[in-house]
Amino acid sequence: MIPDFALSCSEFESVGLTLSREQYEKLSIYAEFLVEYNEKVNLTAITEPMEILRKHFIDSILLTKYVDIPLNSTLIDVGTGAGFPSVPIKIYRPDIKITLLDSLNKRIDYLKQLCEKLEIDAEFIHGRAEDFSKKEEYREKFDFSCARAVANMALLSELCIPFVKQNGCFVAMKGPNEDISLGANAVEILGGLIEKEIEYKLFDEERKIVLVRKISQTPSKYPRNSSQIKKKTL
Repeated sequence: MIPDFALSCSEFESVGLTLSREQYEKLSIYAEFLVEYNEKVNLTAITEPMEILRKHFIDSILLTKYVDIPLNSTLIDVGTGAGFPSVPIKIYRPDIKITLLDSLNKRIDYLKQLCEKLEIDAEFIHGRAEDFSKKEEYREKFDFSCARAVANMALLSELCIPFVKQNGCFVAMKGPNEDISLGANAVEILGGLIEKEIEYKLFDEERKIVLVRKISQTPSKYPRNSSQIKKKTL
């Protein structure tokens, strides 16, 4: 369900990544199950083999090229959807411990079945980020949080930064056009610092990774409830 091994290797190499046979086999299983499950639960609009390889798998795994993720780090994927970017990252870097959070139980069911097929370990959370980041067992417990979402930087920061321990990072995967500085106030309020913006090309498309370093504790009143967040961004 993705291009053959030689072509897939070539695609990975063109962006400075390598691909092993074992990784390829797991990504093939992933793609096949994604397309099959997508017929009953809306997971993705991208179903063409090369598009899955490039826009889902390679785009997700490129995060490991541009962000230094130490061995055995913990990562929570907020609003993970079909498992991007964390499940491809786990395939590529099995040492990383992933937690998958999504508000839709149908997607969590899919993710559990997917990880079983891939024989990878993950923790699954069905719920909203603004609720679970208030819980002691999740608040400021992760080395990294990440989101691959269209929401603005201020909103994403309020949902993701509270999960991150001090000196950890929130990683936002964004398109090229968002003015990240508009989220700077929210990042500061939540205990973060925008450390860098990494601009890169995914084949013919511009991409951006924003790295936010957690430099102090998030005040206990954040995140606010969903209605407050929607009403007014920080």
